[in-house]
Amino acid sequence: MPILPTESDPRLITVRRGGTLTDEHHRLLADWALQCAEHVLHLFEDDRPGDDRPRQAIAVGRAWIRGEVPMKVAHSEAFQANAAARGMPDPVKFAALSAGQAVAVAHVAAHDLGAAAYAIRAVGASVPAADAAHAQAAEREWQRDQVPEAVRELVLDDQRRRSAICWNVFDD
Repeated sequence: MPILPTESDPRLITVRRGGTLTDEHHRLLADWALQCAEHVLHLFEDDRPGDDRPRQAIAVGRAWIRGEVPMKVAHSEAFQANAAARGMPDPVKFAALSAGQAVAVAHVAAHDLGAAAYAIRAVGASVPAADAAHAQAAEREWQRDQVPEAVRELVLDDQRRRSAICWNVFDD
């Protein structure tokens, strides 16, 4: 299921590509997505302690924010984190996919919700089914508390718009 909308939102496209997203706000979205992925990274690492691909993706995402690596390096790192997800149980898989989506924000800012959505799914899959809705709601609230004020309205509006294609994990 795709997590990117069929129609791009100009608020999530950088100014140099014809949108309205500033570099500063792009970096804020990337940082928030990386926080979301890092918050559930333990679900991957507890199961696969010898595989550092998702952690490496997060590190590269942070390096991109600091201007230390180009977007193409960050974008290629997303594929490594995604590959780590293959064949894994849901909590492990979703945690790795969250890291892949987070580092991909360097390439396409709208991947920020992918990182958040996969993190919410990871948490929900890591507890008994009867507790999943509560765990997901708690993770969603934690994430929303981390959104920088400068992009808060954008993120919350995008969550409302795209919740249906993000498995409805942003529905309150």
